[in-house]
Amino acid sequence: MPAIIVGLDGSPESLAAADWAAREATQREAQLCLVHAADTVASLYVPYMGVPAPGAIEAHREWSARLLGEAESRLTERHPGLRVTTQQAETEAVPALLAAAKDAELLVLGSRGFGTVAGFLVGSVALAVVARSERPVVLVRAGEHAHVEHLPDAAGAGSGIAPYRDVVLGLDLAEPDDAVVEFAFESARRRAAGLRVVHGWNPATVYGYGAVLDSGLSADLAEETRHGLNDVLRPWQDKFPGVEVRAQAVIGSPGRHLVHASRDASLVVVGRKRSHAPAVGRIGPIAHAVLHHASAPVAVVPHD
Repeated sequence: MPAIIVGLDGSPESLAAADWAAREATQREAQLCLVHAADTVASLYVPYMGVPAPGAIEAHREWSARLLGEAESRLTERHPGLRVTTQQAETEAVPALLAAAKDAELLVLGSRGFGTVAGFLVGSVALAVVARSERPVVLVRAGEHAHVEHLPDAAGAGSGIAPYRDVVLGLDLAEPDDAVVEFAFESARRRAAGLRVVHGWNPATVYGYGAVLDSGLSADLAEETRHGLNDVLRPWQDKFPGVEVRAQAVIGSPGRHLVHASRDASLVVVGRKRSHAPAVGRIGPIAHAVLHHASAPVAVVPHD
């Protein structure tokens, strides 16, 4: 049975991530696995002595078991029929989460919110996992609730039964990867949501600064970009005929446009090119900007 993994540490953002992952697992008919690992195993040891503090490991295991058990009970009560398992990791958080997610459909982590202007605090653990994961990773901000993913109801209030907001896909026409595009289309299909595709480009960097000065040439290049976008998306629209697609070729930073689009999105999907040194990993500038400033959950899909 496919599984979705959640990193749980008791923080509000990790609890929000668990709630989001439970809803996603229900949509996918997947099981949910809650994983707890210490931010650093070294914190359980006496400084400079290399031995555990008296009772520290036992106390930590008891607290971890209680945290996982309470979360499991809460989620199964909210989602009858959802299969939830738990795992206490004996290693530090980054390797534990990467190992747990190796064969999973999805890994879900929390991200602390500073507000819509300042953006979000993506911790070192989350960034390290995103940069190295072989599986898609979704980051969910603290305070994310089910009704936020949906359009307002007729009275303008939040509603968990109204249609979903659009899924937003950041698409690079120079390297459109199938794994990233398919993830976005599948996410929109499961939600019965529209798919808004955003391709940001700069005529000056692509064609030279003459394109900026020549308005006629700039218009022709914009039309060419729109045709290219439609060509990439057409096979996927044929494969997912029920997904309504709105494609935009916009001038300027892709990250900035995606952050803006996230305000009305249920999910933002971006790609991350795998590093030649997997142990180090990398997050590109667009994904990095979206992770720190998007208003909606962000899915980062690795690709070659």
